[in-house]
Amino acid sequence: MPVHPLPLVFVFRSRAKEEKAPAAKAGLTDSKQTRDPQAPKGRPTPKRSEAQSQRRSVASTPTNRKDAAKRQREERRQAMDRQRKALAGGDERYLPARDKGPVRRFARDWVDSRFNVAEFFLPLAVVILVLSVVRVPAIQSIALLLWLIVIVLIVLDAAVSGFRLKKRLAERFPDANRRGAVAYALMRSLQMRRLRLPKPQVKRGERP
Repeated sequence: MPVHPLPLVFVFRSRAKEEKAPAAKAGLTDSKQTRDPQAPKGRPTPKRSEAQSQRRSVASTPTNRKDAAKRQREERRQAMDRQRKALAGGDERYLPARDKGPVRRFARDWVDSRFNVAEFFLPLAVVILVLSVVRVPAIQSIALLLWLIVIVLIVLDAAVSGFRLKKRLAERFPDANRRGAVAYALMRSLQMRRLRLPKPQVKRGERP
């Protein structure tokens, strides 16, 4: 049989090129398939609202330390304003951490719904102080006796109120964290009703 000589190009052709060619074609095909047909750059075009919000965020970003400090002061002022309104209106979202939660709200309402001896301490203290400065031994003795009576009544009322409130909290919130709620309520009872913050949300005698 006659032997046909093979061309030199076929004999010495690089095998690496033959292996790379299908891989390159496959990569080109995959890139074309994963490419978004509506986006010539391979990613979806952002919506107009998203683009506008991005531009606004970039524009509002402070460029130096002075602008950053000014922005922090403004944010702090807005936060304090929201907190002040929340203390007046009882909005749970912006209350301080010590006043947040259903347990603390119930404790406030329980104190505000009843008369507390401790809330009359300041007016009584003024009266007793005036009596004590009068240079009459009998009146000064009465003032001292009134001091003792007021202190004893405040201690007894606080003990009874703390016991009753602790029992009500255990019944109302058996699985919640009630730590510090009784002390929080007793400190609130020391303040006059009109000066309490957050403002009372229930009337006297109203069941919380």
